[in-house]
Amino acid sequence: MIASTLFYHGLADLLVLLHFTFVLFVLFGGLLILKWRWVMWLHLPAASWGALIEFAGWICPLTPLEHWLRETGGGQGYQSGFIEYYVLPLLYPAGLTGQTQVVFGLLVLLLNGGVYLLVFRRRRQSMHRS
Repeated sequence: MIASTLFYHGLADLLVLLHFTFVLFVLFGGLLILKWRWVMWLHLPAASWGALIEFAGWICPLTPLEHWLRETGGGQGYQSGFIEYYVLPLLYPAGLTGQTQVVFGLLVLLLNGGVYLLVFRRRRQSMHRS
């Protein structure tokens, strides 16, 4: 029973880390295309999904899966641990409202739009030099 509980809680913690990493990629993944252009094909759909989630006020499907894993493992929620205490408030801050989510969505678009604009300008300039 204890091994099963630890297994499900471990999977839930791993899922939260994956979720957090995805959020970081959505926000800052555009910077990676400055070095590796091929990342754009991964980042554009991820950033679009992240912005859509925020604009629509949806909850990422990973969140209910995480809750299910915790409940299946006999957990009650986020009572202790590094991940629950430090990472989850970054993903879902207290007082999160629809307006805040729209601001987050705009932040995703503006930050990444600026990076993509820079990359395409550089590419255009290098094509004109050739």
